[in-house]
Amino acid sequence: MPSQTKNNLPAAAEEGFKDAASYDAYRPSYLPEAVESFLSKLNVSQQPSAKVVEIASGTGKFTELLAWRPEGFTVKAVEPHHGMREKLVQKNLSGVEIIEGKADKMPIDDEWGDACIAAQAFHWFATPDALREIHRVLKPGAVFGAIWNIEDYNKPRAWEASTKWEQKINDFIWSLDDGLPRFRHQKWKEVFEQQLPGNPLQAIKDAFTDGLPKFSLPLGEDTIKWTVWLSEEALASRLNTLSQIAVLKGDEREAWIKLFKEVIQGDDVERNEKGEIAVHGLTYFFWTDRL
Repeated sequence: MPSQTKNNLPAAAEEGFKDAASYDAYRPSYLPEAVESFLSKLNVSQQPSAKVVEIASGTGKFTELLAWRPEGFTVKAVEPHHGMREKLVQKNLSGVEIIEGKADKMPIDDEWGDACIAAQAFHWFATPDALREIHRVLKPGAVFGAIWNIEDYNKPRAWEASTKWEQKINDFIWSLDDGLPRFRHQKWKEVFEQQLPGNPLQAIKDAFTDGLPKFSLPLGEDTIKWTVWLSEEALASRLNTLSQIAVLKGDEREAWIKLFKEVIQGDDVERNEKGEIAVHGLTYFFWTDRL
């Protein structure tokens, strides 16, 4: 079993994300149309003063978008990682209360939130305990949603990459698999499927033991594709914000640097007049109603 830190974070995540400044600088933000569509599905777009719980807010890549919205959201941003939380504090975002906590233990009142959001993070804590806690802090009928930016180089195996070079990096990242759950594994969906009783007798038992489903199925899902142009240095820095690459040392890091330099010289690498590289990906999001 992967080791845990004092914050109950996997050690690889604690180590991989310790450079919060680089994470904040090089991880992508979210397209305005993706944010608008996502918040509409959560029923908080154009809802003045809506109360939003954000779990694992990190350095605030999504939190700042909530704070800048015209609705004037009241946001409780929950984050267990000290370094990331401190980076978020430095942003001094209006309407945002930053809280030390984690998905399965949030210091938030019962039925407080009009919506709950996990950006780039739900795969880390997709557990029954977390779902129960999310259910607790949401008002009846409120919506929980999660959103991810997924570059082609960090995609699930079943998804097709736009280019050969992005597929080569994707293959390398998959070769580093450490047993920890990430979006690309798609195992985070299982926590919702586990809500469904296996047989009628189990359904009856669940009705008397608080085992009834807490969120609606099937999940609502949508994607928006995008392309960004990055210099070689910016692309390398963005890749290094992936926890599995960030922790590479010695010969493993040398092998990664060698592969990266070779791959970006491939004949299918598209560059603009500045020499920047076209990087492809999509924003994926889902939503589900609190029952």
